[in-house]
Amino acid sequence: MNSNENNVKWFRHAAPYINAHRGKTFVLMFGGEAVQNANFANIIHDIALLRSLGVKLVLVHGARAQIAERVKAQALAQQIEQGVRITDAETLLAVKDATGSLRIHIEALLTMGLVNSPMHGAQIRVSTGNFVIAKPIGVRDGVDFKYTGAVRRIDAEGINTQLDFGSIVLLSPVGYSSTGEVFNLALEDVAAKTAIALQADKLICLTQQSGLLDSQGALIRSCDVAKVSQLLTQQDDYIQQLLLKAIIQSGKQGVERCHCVSYTSDSALLQELFTRDGAGTLIAKDHQEQLSAATIDDVGGILELIAPLEAEGVLVKRSRELLEVEIDRFAVIKKEEVIIACAALYPYPEAKTGEIACLVIHPDYRGGNRGLRLIQALEQAAKRQHLASIFVLTTVSAHWFIEQGYSEQAIEKLPEGKQKMYNIQ
Repeated sequence: MNSNENNVKWFRHAAPYINAHRGKTFVLMFGGEAVQNANFANIIHDIALLRSLGVKLVLVHGARAQIAERVKAQALAQQIEQGVRITDAETLLAVKDATGSLRIHIEALLTMGLVNSPMHGAQIRVSTGNFVIAKPIGVRDGVDFKYTGAVRRIDAEGINTQLDFGSIVLLSPVGYSSTGEVFNLALEDVAAKTAIALQADKLICLTQQSGLLDSQGALIRSCDVAKVSQLLTQQDDYIQQLLLKAIIQSGKQGVERCHCVSYTSDSALLQELFTRDGAGTLIAKDHQEQLSAATIDDVGGILELIAPLEAEGVLVKRSRELLEVEIDRFAVIKKEEVIIACAALYPYPEAKTGEIACLVIHPDYRGGNRGLRLIQALEQAAKRQHLASIFVLTTVSAHWFIEQGYSEQAIEKLPEGKQKMYNIQ
C-alpha cells in the first residue's frame, strides 16, 4: 500500500473523531518552552486544522522560560519561595514584556497564510482580552509574594462569545484585578480554571515528555484522576506538581477528559485526538462506578450477574469452580461494591490473539458507556500481554461491536483451538 492509500485510510478512520470533536470546546495549554521548540510551527498548523474542523479552541500559553531570561538579562534578583516566583515591581515589568512579546509572536504564527503551507486559507481570528480576573497570593508563612497572584474568576461568558464568533481565544499567564493591577499567574492555574469555567470537553496539556509516566518511566496510556493523585504523591518537581494538580482539579470539577502529549513530536497532538490508540496519556474523570480487575471475592457477584443470560442461552454456562479458576481474566465495574458489569479476556498466546467474552451489563445500567469502558480496559490488557489482535464471538451484539471498530471475519481467522470448539449452532 503506497503512502497516498495510507493517508486515505487514516483519514477515513479519523472521520468518527472529526464528527465527535466538531463544536466541542478544547482548552490547550503549553509553556514557553514549547514555543521555543523547533516543532512549535507544526503545533500551530495542527491548531489551525482543529479550528477548521469546527473545534472551539482556547489557547493558554506560559512564559516561565522567557521571564527567566529577562530577569537574568536585567540582573534582577530571582526570588523563589515555596516553588513560587515572588514578583516585585521590577520583575513584573519583565513579566509584562515576556508575556506580551510571546502573545504577539503566537498571534503572528496563527495569522500566517503562505501559499503551499498548511496555514494557507485558514483565516484565523485570534481574540485576547481581560478574560482572567486575578487576586494576589498575598502573604504566606511570612513571605509577601507581591504581584504574584492566583485566578479569582474567568469571564466564561466573554470567552464563549468570542468562540461563537469563530475566534481562537488566546490567554496569557497574567490576570487583572478590579483595582487595575496586573498579577503574574501560573499557566496551570489559568488553564485549569478556564477549562472548569467553560465546562470544556477537553483540557490538553503539551509537555516535553510523551505523557504521564509511571514510577519505572513508562508511558501511562490511560488512567483516571485517582491515578493522577497517586502520581502527585510521588512527584518532587514543583512544575510537574502544578501540572498534575491542574489535571486533578479539572477532572474533579467537570472536565470529562484531559490529555497529556509531547510538544516535541510532529504528530502527537493529532494522533491523540484522531486515532484509537493515541500518542500520549488520556485521563478520564473519576466515575462513581469503579472499574477494576476481578478478585476471588467477586465470583458470587459475577455469577449472579450472568445467570439470567445463561438461562436464556445467550452465554455459555460457567460453574463456580470454573469461574474461580478464571477469575484473573475478568474485569468488573462496581457501584457501591455491587458488580453491575463484567467482561473477560481469554488469551491465545501462540496465535498472538485474545477473545473478549462474557461481556454483561446489568439491565438497570445499560445505555451508558460501561461496555466501552470494559472493552477499552481489556484492549489495554491485551497490549500488555503483547497480543496483536482480539476477537469476540457474539450472537446478539454484533452491531454494537462493529460500531466500536470491530469487523466481521471468517471462522478460519480464529485460533486453531477455538475453531475446534466452535459451535456452528
